Amino acid sequence: MIERCFKLREAGTTPAREVLAGGTTFAAMAYILVVNPTILADAGMPREALVTATALGAAIATLLMAFLANLPLALAPGMGINAFFAYAVCLGMGVPWESALGFVFINGFIFLGLSLSGVREKIVHAIPAAMKAAIAAGIGLFIAFIGLKNGGMIVDHPSTLVTLGKLTSPPVALFALGILLSCVLVARRTPAAILLSIGIISLVGFVVPDGAGGRVTEMPSALVSLPASLDPLFLKLDFGFLLREPLKALPVILTLLLVDLFDNLGTLIGVTKRAGLMDREGHVPRLRQALTADSLAAIISSLLGTSTVVSYIESATGVQAGGRTGLTAVTVAVLFLLALFLTPLILAIPAVAVAPALVVVGLLMFESVSEIDLRRFEIAAPAVLTLLAMPLTFSISSGMGVGLIAAVVIALGSGRGRENLTPFSIGLAAVFVVHFLEPLLLGE
Repeated sequence: MIERCFKLREAGTTPAREVLAGGTTFAAMAYILVVNPTILADAGMPREALVTATALGAAIATLLMAFLANLPLALAPGMGINAFFAYAVCLGMGVPWESALGFVFINGFIFLGLSLSGVREKIVHAIPAAMKAAIAAGIGLFIAFIGLKNGGMIVDHPSTLVTLGKLTSPPVALFALGILLSCVLVARRTPAAILLSIGIISLVGFVVPDGAGGRVTEMPSALVSLPASLDPLFLKLDFGFLLREPLKALPVILTLLLVDLFDNLGTLIGVTKRAGLMDREGHVPRLRQALTADSLAAIISSLLGTSTVVSYIESATGVQAGGRTGLTAVTVAVLFLLALFLTPLILAIPAVAVAPALVVVGLLMFESVSEIDLRRFEIAAPAVLTLLAMPLTFSISSGMGVGLIAAVVIALGSGRGRENLTPFSIGLAAVFVVHFLEPLLLGE
């Protein structure tokens, strides 16, 4: 039955490898069970119920991706989008969180229409092959940057924006050890290298001081706990704000749509490319089904009571561990459901144990840069701008926008428009221009 559902032999994988890959992906993204409720609680939402909504939203959406598209992609409430939801929409604009959930619901239905009509599929095909390679490599840099930040090796600085963290700090030193250990295990082609590294660093953390009187890894308060009730959030979305103030609500819905659209596309391109699932023309297999799955996920997230569920770049950790089919995603979904009962144990995994995995996966994804012809400036310039913009703007969609606008302008300005562009790619760049100018157009 598993073979019929997921075609493991055709993908060159085994059930054991897929389950192991799913565990690796889950370990890399389990932090969302802590971070998402913390962020959305600032908007006045009940934190305990948010843990349940986060886990259920991730599980349901990931199962949709597994069975509709048979891809090793995991989904969960999106980082960045949740901050926009809480701080820009709810706190900044004074929109009640119930109305903000209504925005997410509408955004999901627009998403679904674009997916079923094939528009989102055309957007993917409109992105040049070199830009797809740049997106994959740029996501690699973005993942690595997140890992370095989470591990404390890169910290903010008032003059230089970022600087080297305190390497003599025991947690940061343990994080650095985790990077080296992961690199060695991957170089030796050790099975489950990344998951093994997470486990070893977590165990070592029991004896490493955290600098605040405790240990990097703390003993969990319990192994099992009952999930909190979803009643305070379930079906609480409201459309009253949209009806009362449509001019204020529509730009928010548009922003959600653009961020969701291009973050999802960027992740889909990057992860499937890393998995070797793209064909020679750069086409993603079962693309329309994958886009439909994440569209439905956006709708479901609003019903459950959380910000938009999106495809996760941490799926690349499972791909690196050998995940190639939807069975990897099923494993992630099952673990999210189990996490409802094992939350204290999951939360015991320290950030410095997970962060090295992100760094190493980022390094591995960067190999896509070798597919870019850096000797041709008209190809290299947009690609390098994409590579730079993704980590520096802390946004996959912004990096894609900068690169696509540059690609179109350079192609038209150099007289190579017919060779390198399609009307759809020009329209895509125009959408990004409008998106970037949105604050000016709204008089902000």
